[in-house]
Amino acid sequence: MPRTVPEVHTDLVLEPRDVHFDWTGLPLHWIPDEPFATHTINVLHLLLPEGERWFVEVFKEALPLVRDEQLREEVLGFVGQEAIHAEAHQQVLDHLLAQGLDPRPYVRQIAWLFQRVLGPKPRLTARRRRENVIERVAFVAAIEHFTAFLGNWALNSPGLDRAGADPTMLDLLRWHGAEEVEHRSVAFDLLVHLDPGYLRRVRGMLLGGPLLVHLWVRGVRFLLAADPSLDGRVQPSWKAAWHVARRGMLPDPVQSLRSGIRYLKPGYHPTQEGSSAQALSYLAGSPAARAAAGAH
Repeated sequence: MPRTVPEVHTDLVLEPRDVHFDWTGLPLHWIPDEPFATHTINVLHLLLPEGERWFVEVFKEALPLVRDEQLREEVLGFVGQEAIHAEAHQQVLDHLLAQGLDPRPYVRQIAWLFQRVLGPKPRLTARRRRENVIERVAFVAAIEHFTAFLGNWALNSPGLDRAGADPTMLDLLRWHGAEEVEHRSVAFDLLVHLDPGYLRRVRGMLLGGPLLVHLWVRGVRFLLAADPSLDGRVQPSWKAAWHVARRGMLPDPVQSLRSGIRYLKPGYHPTQEGSSAQALSYLAGSPAARAAAGAH
């Protein structure tokens, strides 16, 4: 079945919001008495600073290939938002280090992956360099699908409120999640603009999806082992993840898998995920976003 190439959304205006968070009062287990749930979500802080800086560099490389002015503006807005996301999560890493949990060994591995393995290849011919850029855009589009899924979950996760999660961390997760929902179509639309075929999109997901799961599992294991307050007492397991997800503190693993499968449908477009109206509504009321807006 042929896939309909989506048109760029003419009403999308992406605004980087220069938000700041005060982490001085953040407890190590910001979901009270739930170290497994806390650290499973904390993997975001390990992956996103290096990952989103890599997104920014890939999109900057892709920008000269864009021939649509509206899409070009969306890509620039995306780059601005992702750069701020990276710094917001970096601040949480600095706070973890101050509390005695050293994230740097894992983060160094993530940096090596994005900078060396997935980084630019300057010695390629011009044609192969262009193909390499588009291949990495496909990778970004696949990962952005899951960040939009996670963002939508964060906006609709009352289980975290019921568990008494730290309000500043909740605002970070929901502010970031809302912006992921807001710009959920940009990477996909850029990929379609550069390569309207189906094969590259599938390849991006078949490579990116399993890699993301692998990195997340390793991140949970690392954080639980590195947490100085646990002394190895909490061991990660899929059973524990399922139990915590059923209580609403983590995304449902089955829904996560179904989300990845949706991406592979020929007629798929990211506008089928989440609600822009809900995302913008949260951003209008987010304490951090409102403070950033008031500072300008």
